[in-house]
Amino acid sequence: MRQSPSRYASCLHPLSFVAIVSAAVLMECNGAFAHGIGGQDAAFVAGTRGPDLMPFMYLGAKHMVTGYDHLLFIFGVIFFLYRLRDVVLYVTLFSIGHSITLLTGVLLRIDVNAYLVDAVIGLSVAYKAFDNLGGFKSVFGVQPDTRAAVAIFGLIHGFGLATKLQALGLNANGSSPT
Repeated sequence: MRQSPSRYASCLHPLSFVAIVSAAVLMECNGAFAHGIGGQDAAFVAGTRGPDLMPFMYLGAKHMVTGYDHLLFIFGVIFFLYRLRDVVLYVTLFSIGHSITLLTGVLLRIDVNAYLVDAVIGLSVAYKAFDNLGGFKSVFGVQPDTRAAVAIFGLIHGFGLATKLQALGLNANGSSPT
């Protein structure tokens, strides 16, 4: 018999939520490593000349599968899902949101405070942990629309990488300044 998330929440110690939130905040405050572009990746992207799409596709793909902020958030989103169709829906919503702000942030040079974005990304992980523990229903008596939350947080996560790409100082044609 499958139990609902709120049923799980009643079995968890209140400190479980505090531990999850603390871990998320500490990871995001620890130099924002989830979105850091340095070393070989920065050199790889900086070595592009002209509108070369492949280095940026590589960096984006690597970021999506190694960025612990994405992995924590998506793991929290799919934790209680048991149908593949739902998993695909939520991962797609997150990916579309992420891609929209990543592309528009970089191409339109939308300047957003990187520290604020990283703080909200940490909050997104804590939000999902609180949601999974049944916090919204038990504390506030309502359940936010999970699909909308995933899409909105996907938009914010996309700005995380966009701010780091902007910090590389790429020229309008996609190459690094010489």
